[in-house]
Amino acid sequence: MADSSKKMQIVFASAECAPFVKTGGLGDVAGSLPAALVRAGAEVIVMVPKYATIKDEYKAQMEHFSDFYVSLGWRNEYCGLEKLEHDGVTYMFIDNERYFARDYPYGFFDDGERFAFFSKAITESLQHLPAGFECDILHCNDWQTALAPVFLREFYQGLPLYDRVKTVFSIHNVAFQGQFSDTVMEDILGVAHIPAAASQLRCDACSVNYMLGALRYADAITTVSPTYANEIQTPEFGEGLDGVLRERSYALQGILNGIDVAGFDPATDKRIAANYTVEDRSGKAVCKAKLQEELGLEVRDDRPLMVMVTRLTRQKGMDLVMYALDRILAGGVQLAVLGTGDRDYEDGLRYFQDKYPGTMAARIEFDPALSQRMYAAADMFLMPSKFEPCGLSQIIAMRYGTLPIVRETGGLKDTVIPYNEFTGEGTGFSFSNFNGDEMGDAVFRAARLFWDNRDAWNQLVTQAMSQDFSWTRSADKYLGLYFFMHPEIERPAPVVEAAAVEEPKAEEKPDEADPVKAEPEVKAEATPEPEPEVKPAAKPAAKKTTTRKTTAKKATTTKAAASKTTAVKTTTSRKRTTAAAKKAAEAEAAPEVKADAVEAKAAAKAPAKAATKKTTATAKKATAAKKITTTKSTTTKAATTKAATKPAAKVEGTPAEPKAEAAVEAKPTAKTTTLKRATTTAKKSTTKAAAPKAEAKAEDKPTVKAKPAPKPAEVKTAPKATAKAEPVKEAPVSPAASAEEKAPTKKTSVRKATATRKRR
Repeated sequence: MADSSKKMQIVFASAECAPFVKTGGLGDVAGSLPAALVRAGAEVIVMVPKYATIKDEYKAQMEHFSDFYVSLGWRNEYCGLEKLEHDGVTYMFIDNERYFARDYPYGFFDDGERFAFFSKAITESLQHLPAGFECDILHCNDWQTALAPVFLREFYQGLPLYDRVKTVFSIHNVAFQGQFSDTVMEDILGVAHIPAAASQLRCDACSVNYMLGALRYADAITTVSPTYANEIQTPEFGEGLDGVLRERSYALQGILNGIDVAGFDPATDKRIAANYTVEDRSGKAVCKAKLQEELGLEVRDDRPLMVMVTRLTRQKGMDLVMYALDRILAGGVQLAVLGTGDRDYEDGLRYFQDKYPGTMAARIEFDPALSQRMYAAADMFLMPSKFEPCGLSQIIAMRYGTLPIVRETGGLKDTVIPYNEFTGEGTGFSFSNFNGDEMGDAVFRAARLFWDNRDAWNQLVTQAMSQDFSWTRSADKYLGLYFFMHPEIERPAPVVEAAAVEEPKAEEKPDEADPVKAEPEVKAEATPEPEPEVKPAAKPAAKKTTTRKTTAKKATTTKAAASKTTAVKTTTSRKRTTAAAKKAAEAEAAPEVKADAVEAKAAAKAPAKAATKKTTATAKKATAAKKITTTKSTTTKAATTKAATKPAAKVEGTPAEPKAEAAVEAKPTAKTTTLKRATTTAKKSTTKAAAPKAEAKAEDKPTVKAKPAPKPAEVKTAPKATAKAEPVKEAPVSPAASAEEKAPTKKTSVRKATATRKRR
């Protein structure tokens, strides 16, 4: 039974967290995802080391919450918990000056010991959390916290407080795994005497791998994009861990990162030269001109400005940049690069800056404020990574209306939709292979669009800025995973979301149903557009007309054209005798009968196409005979009835046999003219009450062609077909339909008698 009163309680452990300490994307994730989880209704405590580099303003706000000792191999190390509330999230800083009072978070000889202590302190501190907070999910990130699932299983499992804890491990970059000498196994980790743990941590004869331990011990594994989740299961991207990732693929999924959309908002960002929105981007032109001036580039709005904000490493695609830079700069594209990294790349960028003054600018430094101005000012953002787990730069660029040019790998492939020149869809440009020429081609595809089709370019910028990369979407997917692991806790958020999703559906259903409800009215106006819904109702009428066609064909094959006309006259005169009995019903049913006839005509077009030429010709002769009948039974508006009849014949005749249409139409027209003179007296004596009946008959005529004419074998069994069709005639509920069905039954009987006499 789900517990509706309990909230999901999560401990989120990370070696860095913005705004306190940040060296890369992990800090952004740890600074944004917990806040989004809290907004979604969860309770979250974030655990971070208390580095000496944390600003004093934050340290002053910390409150000493608890302290205890952590056993690490043969050591007992002090651990303090310093509590800080910030933006609705509770932070617990792990305090140990021997390990964390240093100038930089990473890069020390004892990192294996430092972050083993951090992992052990996380698991131990679950016993020292605020009252009422019982951890349901321990979410660990990257190798610095990878030993926490190992310690929890080996040293704490079985304790009541820990039995409910499920562990999630997130891979932010599989290339950084935390590999150390196996001497730490007993000296620091204290697991050498546990064969299962020792074997699962060991990656070779003399090394242990912290991340490998997490992949084998965690209950669920996530990474930062769906494509990267697939890539790391291959030898090319798995960095030696692809085997275990394939083994545990059932527990692995990719959840795309987001960005802080409030912090990265061109409409409110105070760090850029001018604010702008997706509707009014005039401020972006101001930002571009200011940046060009600041970096010593030519201040020109007719040249595309491309920027890179990156680490200068091979992983970020700097080999491709060095290869294609001459071509790009000589082609008229301005480039500005901000970042630090390998010395060879730094020197290469300085060389191109000297070679192309006014076109190339290199800033070999780390400057967050300048990076923000570059995001806002540029037209294009280049990110040709060899691999990229998720990447945030391309998302930030799109947020500021700067179109990314990326390689289709990892999160770059998941976040950037390549521009399609035929449909106009897309949010940037991409290329597939790690190849400098392909990258150069992608750059010039973007540049040509900038130069040649500014309207399409502006539409692409609008689409990029309109993308939703907020953490709300990502947090929802993480919560889905958490609640899947704890089915006993009721999830409040999906209930709200389900209601929100159902409302539009409820609104859509009437919209979809309205045309169906309105169909009787539309049909009464003889508009055949809403065909599909009425096709089943039109089938009985089609069956009846088949019987009439069979009788007509018999008369046609046994007699010449003159005899056929006589038979029709006889039938017409007998039809008139039943007019008085049907006047009232047909007068009421005329609009519906007309509508049904129109629908039957539309529904039967497809079968008519399949008929042979011989069958089509025969059916048209029968139609001609019906036209004569219609002319006789029409009131003083005979010309109007004839005009309404002929277009219907054209519509039916066109799909089956276009060339024969003219000949078939000419015959009934001539006959109608002759018979009009002969039947003037009969027409005058007809009352106006018969007009609805005549209109119904005129509309019945197209249904004669609605079904293909029967084959010779079917003609012989016409009476049987009539007997089979009779039960169907009673099926329609509509009074109009029933009135229509009764009349054809009598007509058919008269025609049968006429045909029989003629054969004799």
